Amino acid sequence: MNLPRAWREAARWLSRRLGRRIVALFLALLLAVQALSFVATRESVARNARAQIGRELQLGERVFHRLLEQRAHQLGDGAMLLASDYGFRSAVATKDAATIASVLLNHGQRIGASIALLLDADFALRATAHPRAEALMPVVRRLAEQSSAAAAGPVSEIAAFDGQVYQLVMVPVRSPLLIGWVVMGFDMAQTLVQELREITALHASLLVRGADGARWRIAASTLRSDQADALGGLDWTGGSRAWRERLLIAGEDFSARSLVLDAHADHRLRAVLMRSVDEAVAPYRQLQLVLAMITGLGVVVFAAGSVLTARRITTPVRALAQAAERLGRGDYGSPIAIEAADEIGDLAQALEHMRQSVDAQQREITRLAYWDGLTGLPNRAQFRVSASAALAEAQRPVVLRPGDRRDGASTHVSVLMLDMDRFKHVNDVLGYDIGDDMLKQVARRLSQVCMRQGDLVARLGGDEFAVLLPGADTLGALRVAERVTAALEAPLVLQDQTIDLRASIGVATSPDHGQDADTLLNRAEVAMYAAKRRGAGALSYDPALDSGSARTLSLLGALRRAIDQGELRLALQPKVSLRTAAIEGAEALVRWQHPQRGWVPPMEFIPFAEQTGFIRSLTAWILDECLRTWRVLQAQGLAVPLSVNLSTRDLMDLDLPQKFASALQRHGVPAEALCLEITESAIMDDPARAQLTLQHLHEMGVRLAIDDFGTGYSSLAYLKRLPVDELKIDKSFVMQMDRDSDDAKIVRSTVDLAHNLGLSVVAEGVETPSHWRVLRGLGCDYAQGYLIARPLSVAQFATWASQWRGHDARVLLDAPPTVV
Repeated sequence: MNLPRAWREAARWLSRRLGRRIVALFLALLLAVQALSFVATRESVARNARAQIGRELQLGERVFHRLLEQRAHQLGDGAMLLASDYGFRSAVATKDAATIASVLLNHGQRIGASIALLLDADFALRATAHPRAEALMPVVRRLAEQSSAAAAGPVSEIAAFDGQVYQLVMVPVRSPLLIGWVVMGFDMAQTLVQELREITALHASLLVRGADGARWRIAASTLRSDQADALGGLDWTGGSRAWRERLLIAGEDFSARSLVLDAHADHRLRAVLMRSVDEAVAPYRQLQLVLAMITGLGVVVFAAGSVLTARRITTPVRALAQAAERLGRGDYGSPIAIEAADEIGDLAQALEHMRQSVDAQQREITRLAYWDGLTGLPNRAQFRVSASAALAEAQRPVVLRPGDRRDGASTHVSVLMLDMDRFKHVNDVLGYDIGDDMLKQVARRLSQVCMRQGDLVARLGGDEFAVLLPGADTLGALRVAERVTAALEAPLVLQDQTIDLRASIGVATSPDHGQDADTLLNRAEVAMYAAKRRGAGALSYDPALDSGSARTLSLLGALRRAIDQGELRLALQPKVSLRTAAIEGAEALVRWQHPQRGWVPPMEFIPFAEQTGFIRSLTAWILDECLRTWRVLQAQGLAVPLSVNLSTRDLMDLDLPQKFASALQRHGVPAEALCLEITESAIMDDPARAQLTLQHLHEMGVRLAIDDFGTGYSSLAYLKRLPVDELKIDKSFVMQMDRDSDDAKIVRSTVDLAHNLGLSVVAEGVETPSHWRVLRGLGCDYAQGYLIARPLSVAQFATWASQWRGHDARVLLDAPPTVV
């Protein structure tokens, strides 16, 4: 349904807010109920009114017939008096038509008759005072028939004549015998309808239609002329009675009942009784108008009440919405003060409890985010904020007027970073509780030393502390560092344990060493680690101390690019049997061909990769390259196991076996194609975890070797439980064993130990024939070193293999072993 634009705008305006919707809903419900009530009342009134009118019309019909009967008796009595008058009878006896006509006219006028006829005893017309009396003869014959049936008594009939309605009365004339009949006609139409109107309050109309069947003509009516004209234009053909419940005439609603008054077959004379429905329900219309006024007043009162109710509801809801917006903006300090003893009040209290809880949580989160829980000092985040604020204040320009001096102002901000020496040892030996107490005491002593306005002591994490010194230059910061060192020199007594404190301190100052907090912290840390290495106590930052850091940062990015751009190369160093000189495997080594720096030595990037964690990416590249290379060597008839070195980080990765299994499946290479080498130190960092990882790898069928055996601090108890297949003797023992008996004893003991444990032995660093002969004499299994071959590219490996089998192996086998 298309509403007017104003209605649509009003509906849109009401729907914008809850209060408007509440008012609109209440008013809509009220109007709907009132409208339904109004319609129901109107229909009920109309239905009851029509039913009542129907009953009134039935009563009116009976009254109308009774009036006709009464008038017929009255007119009959008058006619009988006339017929019994001596003078009238005397005139009738003269048989003079003119005299009789004159007497009929005079006597008819005396009793109010418009038509007077004299008939003989056989009902033949003898005289009349009406010029068209012959037209009444059909009615007269019917009256004669009725008179015969009525034993010559008076009879009556309603008839239409010359467009008028007459009540005709026929009475006998006796003198003393029947000498004739007198017919009197009375024009009674208007009198009759007016009398019926006065008695019953019904409208009555007498309708006459000519013999030609033309439209009905109103002979008499109590209606207005326009209504009477409209009534005459209707079709009133039908039975002797007709009921019309709804009849709209000249804009007014009527119920009507029509009656046939004549005895003609085509019913040319009808009476229509009518009752105005509008007039009948007019009192009720007034009542409905009053009801409408009451409804309008109710709408106003209801609207006002709805507005007040909506405002009572929406005002606290709006306040709650504003409070929720404040909470959404992070304002948890403003209380929610809404007093209401209802559900909204309960909601407000719940929201207030939530605000208080969130506020407490936010305070706790803020405290945890910016303050150290152990020492109560600011943490790194808070220190950065304070340092940034101090730097901004120091860098803020100051406008000096002529003659002014900037007394006491300084553009310097210094940062001290402390790291406690031997703190890890305290934790390991004395326990973490004493370590925590030690940190609390250190925080207390630092706070006692740095007590200037603006100084800030913070714990950055672990055993690292920092001190912010606004307005202090490098020299002033070093003097504070000396006081800190002196304060920490006094031993601590914690739980009957005496602990000597010592800290390494780094100093960085703005603007000399940086313009922002992060730079000062980084450079103070560089100076602190340099002081720790040198044992210098306190040391100021110097760019020369940071060259290694810049180089390592660039090295990490270059190493990532090396893998992505294919700058790494795989080199193979053969491993042969000391007993048969057969090629038993090769160790995979990585080489880096930098586009600008050329060959980068492994010692420059392998340790760095382990420190940064990039070694896992490097191991993944070596593994894929070894498996691909093994397939190439297999095609050349050199399917020997390739050894891959694992770092400590690799070994601590519990997903390492799954990664190896995926790589083997991806390349379609058996597990026996690999031998994984692990250093002693890598195993001893976490023996239980290392054993679990190695066990999974061993179950896959991968060979395992302990690399650089003898250089670490491994436990034989762990060694016997590890699922390894071979030991590799570090070259530091091999290269001097032909000249140093102690090294030879170590090698012999290692070989015997490995064999007793069921392990094979590989000797690294075999560079001379003497080394070969001594190792053969000691019963070592395999040799690896420059005597056999330097690290070779994959392409060179096949060439070397053919040469080795053809000549070099036989030369070494022909030399007798040396017994040491």
